[in-house]
Amino acid sequence: MPTQSPEIQAFATGFPITLMHVGVTVLILIAAAGLYILLTPHKEITLIREGNTAAALSLAGVLVGLALPLSVSMKASTNVIELGLWGVATVVVQLLIFRLVDVILRGLPKRIQEGEISAAALLVGAKLATALIVAAAVSA
Repeated sequence: MPTQSPEIQAFATGFPITLMHVGVTVLILIAAAGLYILLTPHKEITLIREGNTAAALSLAGVLVGLALPLSVSMKASTNVIELGLWGVATVVVQLLIFRLVDVILRGLPKRIQEGEISAAALLVGAKLATALIVAAAVSA
């Protein structure tokens, strides 16, 4: 039986680990997004189903805002346990900061419920800015 090339062997060894890291990270993202949806005063999924573009934009910003630090956590981690710890830590920080942004920019949930795109855009900008800061902190 011919020996496999080193590239094939590296792929065969690394791919399952990659899938596990992606799976853990996606599960953390889904759990964090679900928790965020439960914590918000407005029902984003219902609003989105009703065609509210501002709610869709806001939730999309949350997803990207959560994914940015998670992606850096994946890069900074050496194993799945470390990934889980960093992932959960970044999500907790992000959710606290997101809540603080919601408090500081009070009135935005109501404006998003009313479909105001400018309110959603401001919220997305604030959440992405904090996501970049948290991601940079993890990589420092």
